[in-house]
Amino acid sequence: MSPPSAAPRAARRPAVIGTGRPAWWVVVAAALVTAVVTVDLLSRGVLERMDLTVSEVVSSWELRDSDVYWGVWVFTQAGGRFTILLVLVALVGWIAWRQRTVVPVLRVLVALALLTGVVYAFKYGTGRTAPAYPGSFFHRDGASYPSGHVANAVLMWGVARWQAVEFGLPAQVQRALWVLSVLGPVVTGVAMVALDFHWVTDAVVGAAVGLVLLGVVHALDAVVVSRFVHVRAGRSTA
Repeated sequence: MSPPSAAPRAARRPAVIGTGRPAWWVVVAAALVTAVVTVDLLSRGVLERMDLTVSEVVSSWELRDSDVYWGVWVFTQAGGRFTILLVLVALVGWIAWRQRTVVPVLRVLVALALLTGVVYAFKYGTGRTAPAYPGSFFHRDGASYPSGHVANAVLMWGVARWQAVEFGLPAQVQRALWVLSVLGPVVTGVAMVALDFHWVTDAVVGAAVGLVLLGVVHALDAVVVSRFVHVRAGRSTA
């Protein structure tokens, strides 16, 4: 597709929030958190004992077998891939059609590819089992670490917010996606731990991995995606 014309660009509404690109030090800090927590867990350190303690408390609530189960489960879908992709398909489809650019679509595809590759490499590399698994906490069939739902919420809601801001969507849309990019990962992680689907460290590292990947997607966009499609931040690279 060709770059957007001057008329649509001029008519764009001003940004009311930032794009949400994480600062370099945030990305570095998130990478360090991921490394430190992973090493501690694999060495059966203090964080694993903390996870076990929290899980004992949470399991005593028996939310899975209670009437509030579905009410809590709904919040886990703030990080569900299907839920977020429904929003993203509508969002980037609208932008691509109105602005005549494939950039938002490419950004989503790059984010999905990185998310899938990195998260599942961690899952199958560590083999951590979920809290409900009997016995071992590191097993070849484990795929709990990190939480893919939380990583998905951080990365994909972050990408959605970015598109809304850079392509000048209405202020209400920008603010709504800002709320989802901030609260989505939080409510997803809390709900997952409350239902004993994930350990606390699964959720924490899921968020950290999502932040790292969001920074990587922004960086790749700056040096590859937008440049080679002759569009950067919704304008011609002339």
